[in-house]
Amino acid sequence: MTTDGRHLMNVGRIPVLAPEMLTEVIASACDIALLISPAEKIYSVVVNPQHRFFGQLAGWEGMALVDILSPESVRKFTARRADSKTKGLPILGIELNHADVAMWAHPVRYSVHQIAEDGTLLMLGRDLRLVAEVQQQLVTAQLALERDYEAQRETDTRYRVLMEVARDAVVLISAATGRIIDLSQSAAVLLGGTRAELTGAPLAQEFDGRRRGELLEGLTNLATAERKLPMELSARRSTRRLLVVPTLFRAAGERILLCQLDVAATAVARSDDLADGLTQLYHEGVDGIVFADANGNLRAANEAFLNLTDTSSFAAIRGRSLADFLARGEVDLRLLFDNVRRTGQLKFYATRLNTDFSGQVAVEISATWLNDRPDPVLVLVVRDASRAEAMRRSAVPRQDEGAGNVMELVGSSPLKDIVAETTDVIEKMCIETALELTRNNRVAAADLLGLSRQSLYVKLRKFGLINRDED
Repeated sequence: MTTDGRHLMNVGRIPVLAPEMLTEVIASACDIALLISPAEKIYSVVVNPQHRFFGQLAGWEGMALVDILSPESVRKFTARRADSKTKGLPILGIELNHADVAMWAHPVRYSVHQIAEDGTLLMLGRDLRLVAEVQQQLVTAQLALERDYEAQRETDTRYRVLMEVARDAVVLISAATGRIIDLSQSAAVLLGGTRAELTGAPLAQEFDGRRRGELLEGLTNLATAERKLPMELSARRSTRRLLVVPTLFRAAGERILLCQLDVAATAVARSDDLADGLTQLYHEGVDGIVFADANGNLRAANEAFLNLTDTSSFAAIRGRSLADFLARGEVDLRLLFDNVRRTGQLKFYATRLNTDFSGQVAVEISATWLNDRPDPVLVLVVRDASRAEAMRRSAVPRQDEGAGNVMELVGSSPLKDIVAETTDVIEKMCIETALELTRNNRVAAADLLGLSRQSLYVKLRKFGLINRDED
């Protein structure tokens, strides 16, 4: 509970203050204090020593009050002063703007108190410049928001008008969900629907024979390729053949595909059937199909190749070298390029593919070199030959296994080691043939080979043709 404090003065609890002490109290209680004479001239100016914004105001002493106030503040002070005299109450809150001869202006909130019967006034003020600056910043921010809002409305209107009247068919697709964010009116016509029903729908369901993940990955890979070739698709509603050229960009942290649609050039039905068949063969064929650039880096691969290499998605191997997947690495890749560049195609090349889990698969590769374009492309058709290889091994006589092993060393071992392995293979084949001709008569076989009996037994043990405990 608070009171006006008059009883404190009556009982003498607050002593009479010396002029210096009173000045210090007043200076500490406000930012600026003006002592005004009955003629409204400034007797004295007291400035809070902790408040350095006012500076030296000793020059105000002796000046009329109206000379340091702006014209509007003079009129405001005069009106409030007259009202205060009529009601007999102090002026507890009035905002005045100072303006001296140096054009120095700042707002101050004063409380005005009459301290003598002759009309002497004490004006205690608080500097409002910080408040005014904050208010000005708020006003500036509000104006900026209003301008941004108007600019946003203008941009949105232009965008909507552009989508309605543009002749180019454009579809915006979320790269995360594969759904249509927006599309132009001409794109809706090509797809055979309206903007309202197509907006928010999955793009894949608007084309025949396309799964969402497959189509989205294909568009993303095409958008990030160095050379953008249109993807030909068949619209489900309008049954039109459309060419799609995607562009990938990022807005507000979300990846968006901008797809330009165009009607495919009219061609004979047979060519359309051929294109459809080739596209279906690429996506659903049992043989792997790979496209690589002139440096052997992967540009595209179908699902069958991903299955052969146990790869989760093409994005995981895009841009990698073919040598990473060939068993002999750069040796295989160099042989492929040397032969296919010389003749334009390679019908058969047997090797092994490395998988992502350190496995190997026997394959047969046919290659074609497409150099009728600025960026030549190497096309590989990769067939799984693991079953055929197993069948051939079971049909080949035992003595040929070593020769097959030797052939597999080419490209993976030095020539010195291959020659040593070949010598052992030939020796083993000759000994087995001699034993077969002599019906396992080792003495006769040694004579047939020109070896001593002891040397023959050493070689028999070397090649595992006899147990060590046998004579």
